[in-house]
Amino acid sequence: MAVRELKPGVYAVGSIDWHRRLFDELIPLPHGTSYNSYLIKGSEKTVLVDTVDPAREVELLTNLQKAEVKKIDYIIANHAEQDHSGTIPKILELHPDALIVTNQKCREMLKDLLCINDEKFLTVTDRSTISLGDRTLEFILAPWVHWPETMFTYSREDKILFSGDFLGSHFASSSLFANNEAKVYEGAKRYYAEIMMPFRKIINRHLEIIKGLDVDMIAPTHGPVYEDPEAILNMCRDWVSDNVKNKAVIIYVSMHGSTEKMVNHLIDALIERGIAVKPFNLTGTDLGELAISLIDPATIVIASPTVLVGAHPEAAYAVSLVNALRPKLKFAAIIGSYGWAGKMVEQITGMLSSLKLEMLEPLLVKGHPKETDFQAIDRLADEILTKHKNAGLC
Repeated sequence: MAVRELKPGVYAVGSIDWHRRLFDELIPLPHGTSYNSYLIKGSEKTVLVDTVDPAREVELLTNLQKAEVKKIDYIIANHAEQDHSGTIPKILELHPDALIVTNQKCREMLKDLLCINDEKFLTVTDRSTISLGDRTLEFILAPWVHWPETMFTYSREDKILFSGDFLGSHFASSSLFANNEAKVYEGAKRYYAEIMMPFRKIINRHLEIIKGLDVDMIAPTHGPVYEDPEAILNMCRDWVSDNVKNKAVIIYVSMHGSTEKMVNHLIDALIERGIAVKPFNLTGTDLGELAISLIDPATIVIASPTVLVGAHPEAAYAVSLVNALRPKLKFAAIIGSYGWAGKMVEQITGMLSSLKLEMLEPLLVKGHPKETDFQAIDRLADEILTKHKNAGLC
């Protein structure tokens, strides 16, 4: 990756990981990712804002050589996670007089994760500043915008917000800036859905703080830089709002076809009633796509056969993911087929404990669905429509 200039004296020196396809051994990366590190050359001090994943260390060091860096005075750690902090020990080895600038909570986490001694830190508080001579960096604590220690760094004179993981995207691109906007914004939406959605209430508060800054560029630690901050900020405001849409997501698995027949009938019934539907067969679902689909629907339907006395393991795993992501859903229904008995409804309901949902009447069918069962599915579709109308969604 080449050294590229954001503004005079501010450079991107991180790494593009074109071929990584799984993050945290969990999240699919269809478009790769990047680990963004930024160099600021002030008139008196030189700063490195975040580092890169240790596996990409050579690229960062090569870029710092290209940028003719003789001395780094400060290493700013906006976030302790190792894909951004992991190369700090190497930078300290090469620049032993450098200080790590971060908040108290991040400091303690870095000491645990990277075994760094106390004397290597300069601890900052919310809205405190440091001077680089011709530039002032302001630090904005943003706990639980992903992790409990996260913060932003704002370069007042450059009007650049270094936002850490916030507003990032797992999107490898040769463009420094978000030129291919549709794809980048879709990547940012996916990133929000997979990582940030559980913290949407907290994020909403920090969006208000950002509103008070004079920002004309946002530089996250993953994905391209935004030259049009309002575009991505407005999208994020919509994602974190309480607004839901006239949509239903159906997640399902079917072993012998009975549950799938119920799902297919419900899909048609909802479409006929003017409700947008997104079904996911869990045996071949990209979990990132599922996460994106959960950002703004009003209703989720979980459809599963019983395995012994509980939900199918694929359905149980997906429900645990939904519960962890805590989307702003309003209504939920459980449907499925069973052979002799089971406690699937109680199991799934208990697994949704993090969500404030109105649970609709479950519909379980013994064996293959009969005509009366399809009529019951139609009534469920009517009930979902009524709930959406009463919520002013249609």
